[in-house]
Amino acid sequence: MSAAATDETAFRELVEPYRRELHAHCYRMLGSVHDADDAIQDAMLRAWRGLAKFEGRSSLRSWLYRIATNTCLDQIGKRPKLTLPTADRPAIEMEKAFDEPPVERVWIDPYPDIELAAAEDDDPGPATRYEQHESLELAFVVALQLLPPNQRAALILREVLGFSAAEVAEALDTSVPSVNSALQRARRTVEDALPERSQQATLEALVDDGLREVVEGYMEAMEGGDVERMLELLADDAAWSMPPLRAWFRGKDRLEGFLRLGPLSGEWRWRHRATTVNGQATIGSYAWFESEGAYLPFALDVLRVDAGGHISEVISFINRVGEGHEPAAFARWPELEQHAERTAVFVRTGLPERLPA
Repeated sequence: MSAAATDETAFRELVEPYRRELHAHCYRMLGSVHDADDAIQDAMLRAWRGLAKFEGRSSLRSWLYRIATNTCLDQIGKRPKLTLPTADRPAIEMEKAFDEPPVERVWIDPYPDIELAAAEDDDPGPATRYEQHESLELAFVVALQLLPPNQRAALILREVLGFSAAEVAEALDTSVPSVNSALQRARRTVEDALPERSQQATLEALVDDGLREVVEGYMEAMEGGDVERMLELLADDAAWSMPPLRAWFRGKDRLEGFLRLGPLSGEWRWRHRATTVNGQATIGSYAWFESEGAYLPFALDVLRVDAGGHISEVISFINRVGEGHEPAAFARWPELEQHAERTAVFVRTGLPERLPA
């Protein structure tokens, strides 16, 4: 171990097998891909500096998780709590939808499933993959952000990652009774915030053709400007949000008005590609930009599908302002430079940066 502490190549080989899962852990803790990138970089630096002092009383994996967890706890204290519009405020009337400017830095990011891809010689098996995706669903990540930082860490380490109460206590520098008490409070909060059924459980019950029909139907309706077809795909109480906008809508009546005035008004030209984020069916939406002569990433539309094969929620993570179509609120978007970051997440899902005419 001491040799690795003085050899950067050896150190990288030592910790690289854990990098993907540690990155996912940082995302659960922070709710942001970019913050997770920063946290994992900081954690690896801390591990490099402290490896010579690692005495092997715990496994290397648990030691790395301890460092990553405490790195995230340090970050949490320096930034606002993240959420999604549907958890932040009630649904809104269409005429009031764009009265407020977008708010960029308070929303959870989508997490590209490709980031969880296992090493070629380390297939975790279907049960583990199911649990990985379930613990990254947007509803679960939102619920986690409701917890005080130490409760959040305890719940993730114990319930998601399977560390013992003693290992969690060591990681958080506290006692086992304190960990157990924190877990009880955290479980109640998260259970109250979660839907009755996880998206993974619903998708497992749907045949592949059923989900494929939903995804293909969504793309065809958007590209064809077909409001009636889109309404057929939506559940009666479906929700549609568009971070960084704070406004969101619920129910077919409101959504019909939104679709006719917004994305399916005929003023947009769309192209789409399917992908997955947070273990959920997702569509990469590209809008035509005349100035670029191409379709550019506009939004990642993350779908939640119900047991009947209808879309119960669309979370459209908007990347950029459109050309001449955007509501007046976008003129007040305070952090336009963040478009590049959002597009980077878009591309990290495996989607192209642009589509030709």
